[in-house]
Amino acid sequence: MAIVNVTDQTFTSETSEGVVLVDFWAPWCGPCKMIAPVLEELDAELGEKAKIVKIDVDENQETAGKFGVMSIPTLLVMKNGEVVDQVVGFQPKEALAELLNKHV
Repeated sequence: MAIVNVTDQTFTSETSEGVVLVDFWAPWCGPCKMIAPVLEELDAELGEKAKIVKIDVDENQETAGKFGVMSIPTLLVMKNGEVVDQVVGFQPKEALAELLNKHV
């Protein structure tokens, strides 16, 4: 499955089913750039078990505000539209895989 870029308008439809890792990021954020290849690798390994979506906080402030995102990268794990876990800051792939595997 490919990583999907979502907006305020598409966020709910893209995160309402199954386990979804949401990456709140911005183009100017250094740690966000560092985590991008980690998410690509994780996405390749997860297959159909979970989906990864990215949302640019500069362009989609409504969704970032709704979830109280104060610093980025913020990663939410959602299951059927509900937040079940959250981490802030750069995370190694192993930590993210462990986080997701608790919910799949």
